[in-house]
Amino acid sequence: QLQLVESGGGLVQPGGSLRLSCAASGFTLDYFAIGWFRQAPGKEREGVSFISSSGGSTNYADSVKGRFTISRDNAKNTVYLQMNSLKPEDTALYYCAATSLALGMKLTTNPNQYGYWGQGTQVTVSS
Repeated sequence: QLQLVESGGGLVQPGGSLRLSCAASGFTLDYFAIGWFRQAPGKEREGVSFISSSGGSTNYADSVKGRFTISRDNAKNTVYLQMNSLKPEDTALYYCAATSLALGMKLTTNPNQYGYWGQGTQVTVSS
């Protein structure tokens, strides 16, 4: 069974940090680009950060540039999202998703092009 499982969410104070993990099982991420998306209550899903299959290309939403860093360890079949200087507006359910478009070499921010999704991990930033 092909699965993506997110972990690392939680409650953190403003200015704090969290590291999210996205682990794949049942398939290798070697030829998949990965995207992190988030959705807050009453808001549309938002693309947060993206990384190509090799890790050589990354993309960030303007709202998280300079604060979030995406990385991957293909040997561990895992992608990470390091989130620093967290703000209350970062509160959301965070999902990772995988796409094999162009063998993962081409970044896409279009969620419709991601065929595999995890169940999400909740991030709450509050004092």
